[in-house]
Amino acid sequence: MEPPSLDALDLKLLHALQADGRAPFSRIAEVLGVSDQTIARRFRKLRTTAGLRVVGMTDESLLGRQTWIVRLRCTPDVAEQLAAALARRSDSSYVYLISGGTEVLCAMKPRSPQERDELLFDRLQRTPRVISVSAHCMLRSFFGGPLGWLDKTQALDPDQEAALRPARVEPAAAAVSLDGADEALLAVLRRDGRATFSELRNSTGQPESAVKRRVEHLLSTGVLYCDVQHDSESLGLGVGAMLWLTVTPSALDAVGRALAAHPEVRFAAAVTGQANLVASVAGSSTGELYTYLSEKIGVLDGVQTVETALTLRKVKQLTYEPNR
Repeated sequence: MEPPSLDALDLKLLHALQADGRAPFSRIAEVLGVSDQTIARRFRKLRTTAGLRVVGMTDESLLGRQTWIVRLRCTPDVAEQLAAALARRSDSSYVYLISGGTEVLCAMKPRSPQERDELLFDRLQRTPRVISVSAHCMLRSFFGGPLGWLDKTQALDPDQEAALRPARVEPAAAAVSLDGADEALLAVLRRDGRATFSELRNSTGQPESAVKRRVEHLLSTGVLYCDVQHDSESLGLGVGAMLWLTVTPSALDAVGRALAAHPEVRFAAAVTGQANLVASVAGSSTGELYTYLSEKIGVLDGVQTVETALTLRKVKQLTYEPNR
């Protein structure tokens, strides 16, 4: 069954949510020149047909935490079981099956060095039928996180995007500390980034005025941002791949910035390890992927080697939904 195609208004709504995931339907409708009911109806339709979800995420770098990209090579008979187990962990955000079903890739966000060491040096190393584990610490993000791929669609014109994107203040110079009340709020927003202030009040037991004040503070400083989750197939992007690039150190920043500007790139970051730059890309076909590798990656000065691994299945994207 072919995935449904999205029309211009669908794309504008997705881009609007990328600009401000918590924007009221009334404000989105006003900017797009349609009725509130039309936006609400389209939102409900996209939830069903395109897997649309808006989830709250934290920028780990502003919290003084590290993000790790972990590759686990395993026997094919345990790959799905291992991926599902990783997806259930609260400190994992993305889990993919790649490389013919013999490799699991996941992004891990341990909250402390102790959690990191327990995961990387104990649990994963002891997992049966895992052949190898390689962990790559993210050093610098070039694209991804608060910068969403939907911005590259340019479905909104610059004035519409500016009208929707909320004001930001400069991030704090030191790492931000979260208290128990913050963690309770974030736990709800990770499930539904559009949860209302009354829903957050009922879920956390905090006064609505305190909830509103804290959410707005976390958003304005960039600690909290909203990510728009959707099925890539509905946008005609049926082929995804992870690229592991080995780049001359002096060219690393230039190559990372170049990747960030490519429409095909959904995520790009400098990481530790022999391959010092990783990127997630998407396209309509393997032929398009070949063209991208040969005509855009191949001409970048400083790129020495590229390892390409097709993404077979997305097991987790930010939140785990085992029935989907």
